[in-house]
Parts: sequence; structure tokens; C-alpha cells
Amino acid sequence: MSSLKDKYEKEAIPKLKETMGVTNTMRVPRLRKVVVNMGFGADDKDNVKTHAEELAKITGQKPVIMKSKKSISNFKLREGMNIGAKVTLRGERMYEFLDRFINAALPRIRDFRGLSLNSFDGRGNYTIGVKEQTILPEIDPNSVTATQGMDITIVTTARSDKEACELLKLLGMPFAGK
Repeated sequence: MSSLKDKYEKEAIPKLKETMGVTNTMRVPRLRKVVVNMGFGADDKDNVKTHAEELAKITGQKPVIMKSKKSISNFKLREGMNIGAKVTLRGERMYEFLDRFINAALPRIRDFRGLSLNSFDGRGNYTIGVKEQTILPEIDPNSVTATQGMDITIVTTARSDKEACELLKLLGMPFAGK
């Protein structure tokens, strides 16, 4: 079992029950899924396979290649072109990925002062934008030909941003002004 899942079950659930004032364990917010999304853009035709392989290395799961839904001439985009890749992590892989991200990747970000509290969506989900994939320990910085950013969305069962924030803090997410 992942150390993050163990931390959630042994430390976070009792504290959340106490702070929220609930007795039912099923009412306590939990992580539902983590979606890692990497947008390549229309110009990056050659690097699609490379970036998809890097995303697979990072998450431990094969990504789904996203295609454009319609043509937009200003962006030199035609319908059906590869424009990104995404991976949806659930269960044990989700906890393993978040554990590596919180404890290994975030400390490697240059001038890191904590994550913003403004990235909640109003429904208890949190999105983190990462500027380059080299902060993740699975990627060798010397073998990267082009840096690529990604979005990491953490979907929870929390009913509000406040509940989700409390859950993520208890899991070890380093927020600014904590």
C-alpha cells in the first residue's frame, strides 16, 4: 500500500471527521482521480510520440492521444490532428503518483514557495500547472530534447474548496501561506 494512502486512512480521516463534525466515514472527502494532461500544440508533430512516452514514464500508464475536434486556420490546426495526451489515474497508481509528485517533484521546482490556493475550481477540485517535465524524478534531464508543460488535476469528493484544501493539506500538499 502507498504511504500516501496509509497517511490518508490513519491520519487524515480522523482529523477530517473531527474538523468537519461528521461521524460517517463515507462523508469524509477523498481523492477520486488524478488527471495528467499534456498539450503539444499543432506545430509539434514530431515530438508527439516522445512526449507521450515521457507521460507514460511519469505516470506508469499509457496516455490517450487527444485529437482536435475542429479546424482552426489561425492556429494552423486541422480536424483530427494530434494536439495533446492525457492519463487518468485512479486507485493505487493515483496515490503513488501524488506521493512522488508531492515529495520528489515539488521540492525540485526552482524558487518554490508553495502552491497557490487560488487554483480550486469551486467544486473541490485542484489544478496544478507544471512548466516543464524535468522536475519529475522519472525523466532524465539530459535526454530531454524539448521541455513540455503539463496540467495535473486532482479530483476529490469534497463538496467545497475549503474541504478539499483541508484534505490536500493533510496529505502533505505544500500550499503558500499555510
